[in-house]
Formats: sequence, C-alpha cells, structure tokens
Amino acid sequence: MCYFLVYFALGGMPPKSKNKKRAWVVAVNMGYGHQRAAAPFADIALGGVLTANDYPGIPATDRALWEQSRRFYEIISRASHLPLIGPWLFNWYDHAFQEIEPFYPKRDLSQSTFQLRQMYRFIRRQGWGKHLINQLNERGGKTPILTTFFVIAFFAEEHNYQGDIYCLATDTDISRVWVPLNPKKSRIKYFAPTVRVQERLKLYGVLPENIILSGFPLPKGNIGGLQMNILKQDLWRRVHHLDSQHIFINKYRESLHRYLGHDQQSCKGKCSLSITFSVGGAGAQREIGITIAKSFQKLLQNNQLVLNLAAGTRSDVADYFQRQLRRLHLSDRIGKNIKIIYQASKDEYFVQFNNLLRTTDILWTKPSELAFFTGLGIPIIIAPPIGSQEYSNQRWLESIGGGIQQLDPAYAHQWLLDWRESGWLAEAALQGFLDAPKLGTYTIERTLFGQHTSYEGQVELI
Repeated sequence: MCYFLVYFALGGMPPKSKNKKRAWVVAVNMGYGHQRAAAPFADIALGGVLTANDYPGIPATDRALWEQSRRFYEIISRASHLPLIGPWLFNWYDHAFQEIEPFYPKRDLSQSTFQLRQMYRFIRRQGWGKHLINQLNERGGKTPILTTFFVIAFFAEEHNYQGDIYCLATDTDISRVWVPLNPKKSRIKYFAPTVRVQERLKLYGVLPENIILSGFPLPKGNIGGLQMNILKQDLWRRVHHLDSQHIFINKYRESLHRYLGHDQQSCKGKCSLSITFSVGGAGAQREIGITIAKSFQKLLQNNQLVLNLAAGTRSDVADYFQRQLRRLHLSDRIGKNIKIIYQASKDEYFVQFNNLLRTTDILWTKPSELAFFTGLGIPIIIAPPIGSQEYSNQRWLESIGGGIQQLDPAYAHQWLLDWRESGWLAEAALQGFLDAPKLGTYTIERTLFGQHTSYEGQVELI
C-alpha cells in the first residue's frame, strides 16, 4: 500500500451521456506523468479528465487510504535530501516498491509481489475504489475506461465495471505492480508505449490479445493530424536552428526532404537557439536551471539565446528562479528572452508547455515521461535520473539517439554550442522523430472506439 502516493480529485460527476465517442479518462495527481499522459484525451473525456481522492461523497475509508500513502511518500521524499541517510532511504524505497527486474534472461515474471498483494487486500476487504466505480457504472457503465494508473484499472475489474477497461503505461519499462494478481484471467487491456513494455507485459503473464502497441500519447496540437504537418514544419525550423553550419542539412538533405517534405524554413543570419529546462513535479533539480542561466549569462544579456525555465505548478520553484536570476543580473531579460513558465493549474500548465515546445530547440530535463517528447523531433539533454523508471527511460532515449546525457551544466556554453556546431543536436532531433512513437494519441482513440489500427511500427531498440 505504501507504494501509492495518489491524490485523487474527482470534481463532480457529469450526467449520463449517449455519445458513443466518449470515454472515462481517469488519472492520478502524482507528479506530472499520469496527468500529462491523460491530457491529450480531454476532448473525448466524459466529464473531462478525472482524478480521484477528493470527489464529492468519497467514503472516509477511501480518503484515509489515499492520505496514508501520500503521507508515507512525502516523508520519503523529504528525507531523501538528508545527508548520509537520505540517499540510503530513497534507494531502499526504490528497490522495495519501484524496481524493475532485469529483462534478460527472458523468464516467467508473473509471480505477484508483496506490495501488489497488499493493495488487493485493501481493494477486496475494504472496498477501496468501489464507490468511484459504482459512480462510473451509474453514469455511463458501457463507456470504456482509459486510465493512466494501474490501481484504477484494478478498481474497475475488482468492482465489476460494466465497460471495457484500458490501462496506459507511462514509462518505457514497467514493474510487476502494473499487472493484476492473476493476469491470465484479467480482462484489463494495456496500451504499451514501447516494444519493451509490450514484451514485459507478456513476461508478467498478460495475454497477448490484451496488449496494444500504441506509443505514448503526444499532444495533438504539436502533431497536426496523421500527416503530422505541424510536427514536420516545426522540425524543419528546429533543424536549421540546431545546425548553424549546415553540416547535417547538407549531408542528409535528401533524407530530410523524404521524411519532412519540402523545406519552407530559412535562417537568415544567426538563428537564436531556444533551450527549455523543465523541473519535475516535486521541483527536483531546479538548481540546474540556474546553472544553465549562469553558463549562458553573456549570451542571455546580449539577447543571443532564449532560455525557458519551466517551474510547472510549483510557485516556490518560480520564485526561486526569479530570485536567482536577479542575483545573476538577468532580471531585465525576464519576459523577453528569459521566460519562467508557471501555472497554478496543471491543465493550463500542460497547454502552455506544449505551445512552448513548438518553438523549443532543445529540451533539458530528467528522463521522466517527457522522454517520449523526443518523438516531436526535439533533442533531449538528459539530467540525472531519479528512480528505476527514469533509468529505463534514459536507456531508451539513448538507444534511439534522441537524447544525450548532460555534461557539467556550468560549462554548457561550451559543450552544448560545440554539439550545435557539429550538427549532432540536429541529428538527435531527426532520430527522435524517426524512432520514437508519435501517433499514440490517435492509435489509442481508435482502439477505444473499436477500430484496432496502430499507426506505430516497432521501431525502437529494446
């Protein structure tokens, strides 16, 4: 049970709907990953994207279970910063509750884990989640459920939800806790964002017919339909910005035209490079953003670089960025070529962040679910990973060529600009576009409504 920091907020149930092109879309408020994965489905979500732990009428027992797990996780998170004991405590937590078993040698990994059995005891003995599922049954029980967190899928199956149950994995590899106690008897269908997840689910005992290789859902506004017109246009612009000497463009012009169509972009004079640094949901690694600003201080002062510092929904991180930029004598650039991205609402933040990505040349972040955004043709500078899932995401990013580990951020003005001069970053942008999934949103929507068409090939290395 301690594994689950989940903060549910189901803001009122909508009336019954006869629209067949609707699904219950249920996420959890735990960092950004699960809600970011659900956000592209807002237009098909019955009643909007739902979260759970504070909806009207939630039983006191359910609220207490969520609160217990939230408090445990917060204690671990705060303690992780303590000297000596902090790293040990977090490593213990990661090993006990999040660790992913080695993939090779391939073997039967279907045996349930302690934390999974403990969670099922709460679901079965205390009826955890039953009230939520009853509400969904009453207001549209034939409507498919799409959830980005496994525990909701378990709720639906154990409490006899009447419609189809779909669970979307949100990392490039997953632990055993994502799969129910008896996977061969389960009716939960899984959307796998990568081939590794697809094969991992089979090792966990999920029937092959219950696994759809979908890719990760990226925002439609950054793609532009099945022809990816917006994505290709943005990538042409980005390639010009990332290849200032035209080394990559001249060498691979024919390939670029084949994959991206006609080049309608031009770069007269020097192109201003745009870097977006994004912190995680807990505000981790905020210091890296300021180190980047200090490294590029002269270029920023001379308006020769654009730096976006994404604080997410953390006002304390936004305030930290403001204070530190003042100390670097860069406060006069805020709102000009330095932007602090902050919104109190996650929905509003995702919209602002997605719009920002269209003009971003380099995304610098730890390898969270944002690793999948290299599919938009954005090279990712990989900040140090935190936890087992992020190490898996880093390996995936590097294997497809869409991400590169950061060097010392204090000298980014040297190594990052060298990578740009060589055309390496432009190559990483194209590799991300070619080998990461891009059309997962469309594949998932078609599957939910009975059209089992996958737009993604098995392209990435596992």
